[in-house]
Amino acid sequence: MRAVIQRVAEASVTVDGAVTGAVGRGLLVLLGVGHADTEETARAMAAKIAKLRIFGDAAGKMNLSVEDVSGGVLVVSQFTLLADTRKGNRPSFTDAAPPDKANALYETFCQALASLGLAVGKGVFGARMDVRLTNDGPVTIIIDM
Repeated sequence: MRAVIQRVAEASVTVDGAVTGAVGRGLLVLLGVGHADTEETARAMAAKIAKLRIFGDAAGKMNLSVEDVSGGVLVVSQFTLLADTRKGNRPSFTDAAPPDKANALYETFCQALASLGLAVGKGVFGARMDVRLTNDGPVTIIIDM
């Protein structure tokens, strides 16, 4: 499982002209699910991201988590994070989990974040999405599990 995490002032996802998920201060998580990923992986990734200390404290040091700042998390499924570009110029997506498995683990990940008390917004799995964000910092972190 791979996540690209961006600290945001705000973020939203629109599908077919309708906003499907939005957050104010918090995180935008682009989530890629691989063949070897499990429900345990999804829950561990959610716990890691919820505790990730990337928000500034009173001294300006990255010492607070999204939980600490009562932020929200907008989660967007993105199989292209698992692209293999080692050969040629066209990415291969053979490392990405099949859609049924990827969607189930995406939902498990979102539910795990919500069970930790976080407000969770979502994109629409498999849809063409318009993702908008105001990156705060900018701060962008990549996590592989």
